[in-house]
Amino acid sequence: MTDRTLEYEGYRPAEERLRESLCTLGNGYFATRGALPECGADDVHYPGTYVAGCYNRLTSEVAGRRVENEDLVNLPDWLPLRYRLAGGEWLTPDTATVLDHRQTLHLEVGLLERRTRYTLGEGRALTVRQLRLVHMADPHIAALRTEFTAEGGAAELEVEAAIDGSVTNAGVPRYRDLDGSHLTHVQTGTATPGTVWLRCRTRTSDIRVALAARLTAPAPITDAPGPTRAVQRLTLSLTPGRTETVDKTVALHTSRDLAISDPLQAAVERVSAAPDFDGLPASHRTAWDQLWRRAELDVPGEAGSILRLHLFHVLQTLSPHTADLDVGVPARGLHGEAYRGHVFWDELFVLPYLNLHFPEVSRALLHYRHRRLDRARAAARATGRRGALYPWQSGSDGREESQRLHLNPRSGRWLPDHTHLQHHVGSAIAYNVWQYCEAGGDAEFLHTKGAEMLLQISRFWADSATWDESLGRHRIRGVVGPDEYHEAYPHSERPGLDDNAYTNVMAAWVLTRTLDVLRTLPAPRRRELVERTDLDDGETEHWEHVSRTLHVPFHDGIISQFEGYGDLAELDWNAYLERYGDIRRLDRILEAEGDSVNHYKASKQADVLMLGYLFSPTELQGLFDRLGYGLDEETWQRTVDYYLARTSHGSTLSGLVHGWVLARCRRSEAWKFCQEALRGDIADLQGGTTGEGIHLGAMAGTLDLVQRGLTGLETRAGALWLDPVPLPELSSYGFSIAYQGHWGIRLRLTSGRLEIAVPPSDLPPIDVELPDRSVGVEPGETATLVVPD
Repeated sequence: MTDRTLEYEGYRPAEERLRESLCTLGNGYFATRGALPECGADDVHYPGTYVAGCYNRLTSEVAGRRVENEDLVNLPDWLPLRYRLAGGEWLTPDTATVLDHRQTLHLEVGLLERRTRYTLGEGRALTVRQLRLVHMADPHIAALRTEFTAEGGAAELEVEAAIDGSVTNAGVPRYRDLDGSHLTHVQTGTATPGTVWLRCRTRTSDIRVALAARLTAPAPITDAPGPTRAVQRLTLSLTPGRTETVDKTVALHTSRDLAISDPLQAAVERVSAAPDFDGLPASHRTAWDQLWRRAELDVPGEAGSILRLHLFHVLQTLSPHTADLDVGVPARGLHGEAYRGHVFWDELFVLPYLNLHFPEVSRALLHYRHRRLDRARAAARATGRRGALYPWQSGSDGREESQRLHLNPRSGRWLPDHTHLQHHVGSAIAYNVWQYCEAGGDAEFLHTKGAEMLLQISRFWADSATWDESLGRHRIRGVVGPDEYHEAYPHSERPGLDDNAYTNVMAAWVLTRTLDVLRTLPAPRRRELVERTDLDDGETEHWEHVSRTLHVPFHDGIISQFEGYGDLAELDWNAYLERYGDIRRLDRILEAEGDSVNHYKASKQADVLMLGYLFSPTELQGLFDRLGYGLDEETWQRTVDYYLARTSHGSTLSGLVHGWVLARCRRSEAWKFCQEALRGDIADLQGGTTGEGIHLGAMAGTLDLVQRGLTGLETRAGALWLDPVPLPELSSYGFSIAYQGHWGIRLRLTSGRLEIAVPPSDLPPIDVELPDRSVGVEPGETATLVVPD
């Protein structure tokens, strides 16, 4: 790949799912996988189109139990366009002889190009070239241009285009025992000659969906609407060396859209008004140019090329169009059906990047959480606590969507799933509220919706903490940490663990930040908030006490992942590596053997070390000091080494967090983990998972690794704090950010020199805090600073 393209040469069926995910095109409103238009869903190909926030809930019978699941719905497929010689078989790379095949994703302009050359026998060949876009300026439009060129003789080519409403959610083999038929009431029709439509509804959420397709070609078109497919047919007379072009333009609307009456009417009107294919790219390209400028990134070499691909997919999932939607951060993008399109804690790795480029998108994503605050409060009440308990997995309405059973594909067994006990997701939301307001200076949001969320999350943590007289500290019991492997103590029938260090330290941080906000709230707003929430001085005094007395367990001079972690058995890592090779999903391996990862000191991903990802060394030491624990550099280094040796890296986030933490510790092995984070999706390091959807948190996190991790960039106390760390493998890089109203601030680091350029404006200067000095940079000025190693 290059800075501008991702290219695949040759047709390889085993790689198709991966290519489809990485060649997905989208605009923040909807996305379509990079599947070949002539191929339907099967074991090789999986076309899929997903609209952000379009969910549906179904109940299935699994392992003798009724299981309810909500999914991001695979909507009617607008791609189908197949072709054959008159009277022959349909041509596909699976059924015909392919002479050449190339697929190119043009990142700069959001265009997918495909070129395939088929042999037709008797010295004849057919070249098919396609250009596809999902429009970034008009979020409801997509288009496909197909060019046919015959060689060695004339040919009559039958072409069939369609909108297919018979699709189901079947993109993840592990979910195939679940009902995936989400669409009903499929109807098709003709709007005008050459334009067909299809409409349907989701079965339980009752979202109305409509697509309209306009076909243009140098031959008569026959419209043939059917029960579940709106079909259009034509025959091209190909002469050697002459290219014939068929253009398909599609409009997509749902009843969730703003400022429309009827989705079908809106789709038909939009596709009728849309320019022809030649007229679509100009505004599409302009929209992409604007996105690239706002997210300017200059990193040399292969790392830079992969980072641009990551940025491309982040922008396709969360674009400025997202600011108008009621959606969260889907962990696997809009690129597939893994995790059922649910919203986890991945926004913790995404929003810190967006805050400094697209703050309006960050704000919208936080609004998604605020709109579901009442549901989170109801969830807390259901556990007998006050405050807000946000779900580990969220979808349409904010209820807990975590599965209660999950399938281990190694053993074929459906097992209890306790990941809903990851209550730390509330702290991730609070962290994002704070980071967004610090970066953008959005006092209005902080003083209203932000303060409400912080207050209710703090209330939950304070109510969850119980006093242990023997320790003289508060404890939080019955939770699951970010590691996810450990859901219970060995041989315990009760799920959950006590005093997960990450959970407790984050709870203390949330309580502290919330108290800071309450102290600085304008008096009228504080009065309103107190009246609405029945907050009293006694409650805030309790929060102060809890924030200083939460228990953090230690063993052998290191921070314990949870109380009792030090008593678990050591795993023979070498033996398992020798036996299985890839042990990233150690939990599945052990369960298939009749064992449990709960017995061992083994983590899927960073847990304790997440603290080093979220906080600078100075801030982390301050947190532990406030809790009454000393955390010197030696203790932290021992903790890093301890868990590094006991982590299987069964998540794409693991390499990212470990690379970040090791870089901040100035460790030589940091680059190894940074590379793993960079290659997680493009090399499909998790063994086939990328074909089910990209890993959005890891992609955005690698961008933030350059933006904040290596530079030590923090936005706090009204200043930009910078403490760059040397990384020999990436010694020169640059990027631009938006900060507190200043747009297009450029930072470049080269061999110990930091350059900061602030664009001209009438805004006040930017205060920059370095480890050894403070600097003010006026708008219109460029400051070049020498930074210590």
